[in-house]
Amino acid sequence: MVTVYQREPGRGPGLSRRALLKGSGAALVLVVTGSAVISPQQAWGVEPAALNPETMATLIQMARDVYPHDHVADRFYAIAMKDHDTKAGSEAAHKALIEAGIADLDQRAGEGGYRGVGWEEDRVKLLQDIEATPFFQAVRGGMVVGLYNQKDLWPLFGYEGESFSQGGYLTRGFDDIEWL
Repeated sequence: MVTVYQREPGRGPGLSRRALLKGSGAALVLVVTGSAVISPQQAWGVEPAALNPETMATLIQMARDVYPHDHVADRFYAIAMKDHDTKAGSEAAHKALIEAGIADLDQRAGEGGYRGVGWEEDRVKLLQDIEATPFFQAVRGGMVVGLYNQKDLWPLFGYEGESFSQGGYLTRGFDDIEWL
């Protein structure tokens, strides 16, 4: 979810520190500034080299909607989407595919674009409308590897990594069935 901050009544223009902290609880807040996408509440940022920062921010939101995991921090989605930025830097066709796909998604979403759609359910409906497109398939396919190959995420899913170097699964509790 993207939070849009407005000034508090009776206060000057801009955003007060109190309003920022009060409104940034559970929402995905991505700030696009200059050539970077920043998450101030989670202290991470990504600076795309080939893609537009607005495109990168929309890709991150899209990735979260395609593979939703509430216990996974947004930075892992940003890392997964960085692969599309890298590929867009070396392949003009991929860059055109991503930029055109995001433009189409934003147009379908209406005013405020895809990131401006407040409800996840509504964003998922938009994604279902484009799931057969090469754009959606490229993003979805890249997410499988880009997200789940991050070793820092494995403990969150209970995956211990490959087993060959540790003697296989059988000698490491694979057959311990305590719940049976």
